[in-house]
Amino acid sequence: MLWEPGEEAWEAKLAALRSYRRAMRHLAPRQDAVWGEGEAMVPVGQHMANLRRKGGLGKDPERAAVRAAQLTEIDPDWNCPWPLNWQRHYRVLADLVDADGQLPDIAPGVLMDSDDIGKWLQQKQPATWAQLLPEQQERLSHLGITPAEMPSPAPAAKDATKGPSKAQQAFQRGMAALAQWVEREGDRPVPRGHSEEIAVNGEAEPVTVKLGAWVSNTKSRRDKLT
Repeated sequence: MLWEPGEEAWEAKLAALRSYRRAMRHLAPRQDAVWGEGEAMVPVGQHMANLRRKGGLGKDPERAAVRAAQLTEIDPDWNCPWPLNWQRHYRVLADLVDADGQLPDIAPGVLMDSDDIGKWLQQKQPATWAQLLPEQQERLSHLGITPAEMPSPAPAAKDATKGPSKAQQAFQRGMAALAQWVEREGDRPVPRGHSEEIAVNGEAEPVTVKLGAWVSNTKSRRDKLT
């Protein structure tokens, strides 16, 4: 007799996630990832995406707290404040450091678990590095990954007493949002109505960028770009 069918399904889901974590050393699967054998295949990627959503652990606060604790026991980073793609790439590199004591040189095009880790390491570029959360920067630094040096600034005009214009700020935010989209979605085109939330230095809350409109407008004005 099943007193709580919902709880039995939850325990089965936890078992699959534990198995995945033991094998892959992270709980950051791609959204289309499945795990198991034969008819017991479990869509762990979709499960994790659902669990990380607001209210994904259920409407009962007590039950949600218990389930969150169970997931944290499996992997403390299951609900990290950054995209799961970033967490998965980071764990691949962390495992390399654990195994070899240091991070080897990895060029763009080098695939690990089907991820282009070399290309991902381009986030060492100053503009991309600045968009990372402090904890992300700290984790990468522990692996020996540090931001590339900023190029020497061009001599400023004598009357350049003001900071970036609103148009320049908007362009940089669009670039940051696009970089975040590509990191998460790859080469998939940005839908026209899509908006992206990004972290901006000096802002307490994430800033929403209408990325689809920005990409479209930038393409139409490409001949006017510097």
